[in-house]
Amino acid sequence: MTTVPADPVATYRVQLTPDFAFAEVAGILDHLVELGISHLYLSPILAAMPGSTHGYDWCPPARIAPELGGVDGYRLLRAHAQARGIGIVLDIVPNHIGVFDARHNHWWADVLRNGADSPYAEYFDLDLDFGDGALCLPWLPADGDLSELRLTDGELWFGDRYLPTADDTVSSGRSAREVLDRQRYRLVPFDSRQIGYRRFLAVNELAALRQEIPRVYDATHAWLRELADEDLFDGVRVDHLDGLIDPIGYCRRLREDIGDRLLYVEKGLSVGERLDPELPVDGTTGYDQLRLIEGAFTAPSGAIELSEVYQRITGMSGDGDALNARAAELRHVTLIDLFSDRVRRATALFAESAPGVPVHKVQAAVTTLISRAPVARPGSYPSLTPAILARIARIRSEAPSMEDGLDVLARAFTDPDTAPEAVARLGEAVSAVTAKAIEDIGYNRTGRLVSANELGCTPLVPSVDRDEFHGALANRARHWPRALTALSTHDTKRSEDVRARIALISQIPQRWTVLVLTLWRIAPPPHAPTAYYLLQNLIGVWPDTGAPDPAVRERFHAYARKSMREAGVVSSWTAVNDAAETDVIEWIDRLLTGTPADLICDFVEIIARPARDESVSRKVVSLAAPGVGDVYQGTQWWDDSLTDPDNRRPVDYGQSLDHPKAAMIATTLAVRRRYPECFGPGGVYEAVVCRGTSGIHVIAFTRGDAEGQPRVLVAGVRLAQTFRPGPAREDAVIPLPPGVWRDAVTGDDHYGDVTADVVFGDRPAVILELL
Repeated sequence: MTTVPADPVATYRVQLTPDFAFAEVAGILDHLVELGISHLYLSPILAAMPGSTHGYDWCPPARIAPELGGVDGYRLLRAHAQARGIGIVLDIVPNHIGVFDARHNHWWADVLRNGADSPYAEYFDLDLDFGDGALCLPWLPADGDLSELRLTDGELWFGDRYLPTADDTVSSGRSAREVLDRQRYRLVPFDSRQIGYRRFLAVNELAALRQEIPRVYDATHAWLRELADEDLFDGVRVDHLDGLIDPIGYCRRLREDIGDRLLYVEKGLSVGERLDPELPVDGTTGYDQLRLIEGAFTAPSGAIELSEVYQRITGMSGDGDALNARAAELRHVTLIDLFSDRVRRATALFAESAPGVPVHKVQAAVTTLISRAPVARPGSYPSLTPAILARIARIRSEAPSMEDGLDVLARAFTDPDTAPEAVARLGEAVSAVTAKAIEDIGYNRTGRLVSANELGCTPLVPSVDRDEFHGALANRARHWPRALTALSTHDTKRSEDVRARIALISQIPQRWTVLVLTLWRIAPPPHAPTAYYLLQNLIGVWPDTGAPDPAVRERFHAYARKSMREAGVVSSWTAVNDAAETDVIEWIDRLLTGTPADLICDFVEIIARPARDESVSRKVVSLAAPGVGDVYQGTQWWDDSLTDPDNRRPVDYGQSLDHPKAAMIATTLAVRRRYPECFGPGGVYEAVVCRGTSGIHVIAFTRGDAEGQPRVLVAGVRLAQTFRPGPAREDAVIPLPPGVWRDAVTGDDHYGDVTADVVFGDRPAVILELL
């Protein structure tokens, strides 16, 4: 048996399905060994709602899904993985639970039958303050139409949703409406703002769980403790940490249960925000690192020019101030429309702590702070309190009339004992509103450069400079050396390869402007902002040669419809505008043939090769920089995926590893294994600043041991469009540290100051080892 490395080298994320279950995953383990992967990173393994394609809607009792192979299948996978020296990281979902089909969730069914009297009522974050104290379920259309309500064989149904009924409420002669009226719940329109349970974001089918209650934690984590007792996993990834009321308390308890195994948390960090050191975790799942890498490969000057064409085409300003203003407004609208329950409950709790302040003033302060919070989750992390107090002070200076309400908030943030639950609920609301308003809605509306519209990133600041990049990585090496680095995940809006190509637009903004203006003239779009956004994504998935085939066309149609509904401008999930969607789809189809297709083909031909080069360079940087690189399924080859479910398509593992990307992944991870003292805790990161007028086209750094001796040098090409082999590379000088450095691929030796053309040749990235 091969030993699993003490420190992870790289993880490999697999999306489990009934067609790709534990047995099938066991079949790719040898492939992962060839890549150099140290840990298999599984999507949720618990039994979920029938037909679930992702597993995040798990249902009680918590048990390993029979559809995936059950506990015996999992044990067998664990044994096969251990035999190959591969550990397992589990994805756990403490924040929410699936409630669409109450027949498969007996906790939820009991709550619907018995309301607040259910022994499971405290499991869920219920709000029964509407009128008669019934549980309001926002499952009706806007007009409140109950025509789909029916009684079938003594069971109450609304459409395809089963509605549990209390004892003795169903009898002969009663109509479906009469039976409904006798329940402890009420069906209300989705837009009524009468929401009786805290949801995961605004998803009706996912109800939040109260992990801060020990009984709830025990009921949802007993299965994990059992696996820990048998040493059947090596780490966990916590889904949506900031959706919990007490993130730090939760992580402390989880750490006690899993011991010193790896513990990762899915958590968004605002620009400049650092992970709170009080969290007993190994780091985030890597969206903060994704932003750094994405920004380092995006041309800042091009982003400025793209602001101009964006405004010319769409009529909307693409500068940072305008985007920031729209973000705050969008947060506010989303908060009121989708999360009024959060506002109401936080307001009530803050008002209790200050009975002399009018409730409406407290509510105004709560609403404003949620809309303008400077960090992703205030309240739960002490290190963020100064930023919150500074923002409250700024709001007070801009709106003196809100002073009384803001003082209530400031007092609560200054003294944690004043209104702890209020602060926690406000923090959770900020997290929910940011995720929905910005990442779901806003990122589908703003289109200056959509490669920056990604988890962890911000369209406001699409680029990062050299000092920020290297400073953040040095800090990560010191404080979070085991944190994950993500480029593609099951949640990213676009794959790393698609983003790399779209980012190339910032390097040739003039050519892009000509393309857009020409297309707008010969194929005028029905809605310019939507079309401009979709065109960039179409460029991202366009084949290297020729127009998209029917399969790509069908995938893009589905993506376009989803994007339009998420944006909520020309259509939406709750008010689908078929005519508007059809107009956009027909416009897309006009681009796929004739002159428009020829023009796009010509443009893609210009950027395809440098985009591939940058994709390889990004991957090498991500795997060699401080932290642990995560390879999402299939991304060891070129991957043109867009957002889910497109990125959960089956992967063809019969592809060769003799591939530009796969080969460099294997090389990078092999080097990491040879120098664990440089890449694990205690390893040192040092920037290497390249000289010459073309030096900005190279990202380079060393990884050294605890004594500071550099042992590995990594260099990658950035802004590759104008950094092809030739004079440009001859002008960029890489100052190698003292000693002789050997290329891990070619075996060539280098020393002293070397030019990029000598080190790279025609390759996009190199790894050198000190002899």
